[in-house]
Amino acid sequence: MVSANRMSAKKASTKKRTKAPEEPPVAEQRWSVRKKQEVVLRLLRGEPVDAVSREVAVEPARLEAWRERALDGMVAGLKERQGDPLHEELLTVKAKLGEALIENELLRERTGRTGPFGIKRWKR
Repeated sequence: MVSANRMSAKKASTKKRTKAPEEPPVAEQRWSVRKKQEVVLRLLRGEPVDAVSREVAVEPARLEAWRERALDGMVAGLKERQGDPLHEELLTVKAKLGEALIENELLRERTGRTGPFGIKRWKR
């Protein structure tokens, strides 16, 4: 009787070990910026990466990469200054330089001098 129980237990254990049929690989889905933003906001609010990963069917590493890119973008956006005086001064200087170059070109056309110092060479 003992051997019969062992045989049925052995058959049951081998049945448990058989692999379930594998699911076909899921085609990679394209995510819109809006959907990625919603997922990243959930992560930033403190939801576990594993839970969100299972729910949206995206690898945890990819979710981490999305979160890192979002944080990098946020940092870059916060560094930007509104009305930076140096930027305004740079734009003014560039405009003045452009005006001076145009004026210089017009003067060269009027005088007919083409050299760097406006010197005409003597013809012999």
